[in-house]
Amino acid sequence: MATEVKVPMLTDDFEDGVINDIFVSEGDEVALDQDLMEVEAGKANAPVPSPLAGRIVKIHVQTGDTVKLGTSIMDIEPVAASAPSQPAAPSQPAATEPAKAEAPAAPPAPVEPAKVETPAPPTPAPPKPAQPTRAPVSPAASAGGSVAASPSVRRFAREVGVDLQHVQGSGHGARITREDVLELVRENNKNGGAPTQTDPQDTDDFGPVRYEATTGMRRAIAKQMLHSWNTVPRVTNFDDADVTELEHIRQSSKADYASQGVKLTSMAFLIKSVALALKAHPAINAVLDEENKRVIYKEYVSIGIAVDSERGLVVPSLRNADKLSIPEIARNLSTLADSVRSSSFALDDLKGSTFTISNLGAIGGTYSTPIVNAPEVAILLVGRSRKMPIVVDDEVAIRLMMPLSLSYDHKLVDGGTAARFLNEIIGYLEAPSRLLLAP
Repeated sequence: MATEVKVPMLTDDFEDGVINDIFVSEGDEVALDQDLMEVEAGKANAPVPSPLAGRIVKIHVQTGDTVKLGTSIMDIEPVAASAPSQPAAPSQPAATEPAKAEAPAAPPAPVEPAKVETPAPPTPAPPKPAQPTRAPVSPAASAGGSVAASPSVRRFAREVGVDLQHVQGSGHGARITREDVLELVRENNKNGGAPTQTDPQDTDDFGPVRYEATTGMRRAIAKQMLHSWNTVPRVTNFDDADVTELEHIRQSSKADYASQGVKLTSMAFLIKSVALALKAHPAINAVLDEENKRVIYKEYVSIGIAVDSERGLVVPSLRNADKLSIPEIARNLSTLADSVRSSSFALDDLKGSTFTISNLGAIGGTYSTPIVNAPEVAILLVGRSRKMPIVVDDEVAIRLMMPLSLSYDHKLVDGGTAARFLNEIIGYLEAPSRLLLAP
């Protein structure tokens, strides 16, 4: 008897998500805990593992479907259910052989139509001027299956308004790549075409509009921000750090680090400064447990780094940042950013941070009032460093100043504590030799 597989609790607050990819087909045999599909759950992509070993009898969902907790996604027939029938009378092997014959026949099915349809595009091209050199339907779709594309490519296609059903994949096994999507966008623009998800007939009272469903990540961001806004009485302190000397050191050293594959940015120095300051000010590296009427002081320092991606703001955690050297921080920072932008990070990568840094300067801007990433009690936003006239020893000098905005939860952190913590960070940035000598 087949077992119904349902969407499990993928994250602590999972409610619904979009299916990015399905890794199996009907008739496939799967092992226990083998990944069946990938679901966009909040800010990360989560695999749905198989709860048992068996054969896929029926798949109830398709790529792009929105599924909720408990949604039935497929039926799996346990392996044990078919095993007893094999040692039976001669009639059993006859019944078994067709079943085995079907298994190898299933994979070629999606491939053969792809070979047949590949030369076909020139024929239907005239009636479709917006896509003269592209197949009207992808090979996987024409075979009745879902299109073959990675989650990041699917997201990119949705953002630029391209229906993957109309994209011819150039990757292995006709898999659709990012370049395939871009090529179709270029063709549409060249021929005056419009994105397939845009309907020019949709209007409001004043003109044309375009509708786009909110993604699971955007809903997760909105939920977290609303929770923080409603529960955290936030105060923000603003200040500047003179990073003139630090910039001299960075500029004189970055070529040496670049030869080792390390991009040395001022962000690495800031992270180290914050990590050391958190060790000296434990109230900032804490969580207020209101339910149990206690404060939880974290004895470790893991800093969340807000990374801007195509999907939205993602905050992976740089673990044990206080124990890392500046080159190690720079290397890990680059790895984290790459994993976010390629959507290759795991759910665990977003957990465990005790403090968050947001780099507004990478985009532009000086000060802001960042929202605390609850249950953390503080967040630091760094703006773009700029040269300013500053009085030094009663003389006006041009110095490179880094703008800093520290928001904190006033339920636990007082203004004096926040000011001393920010001064500690500034002290490290203005005397970079302290950072280089720090363990």
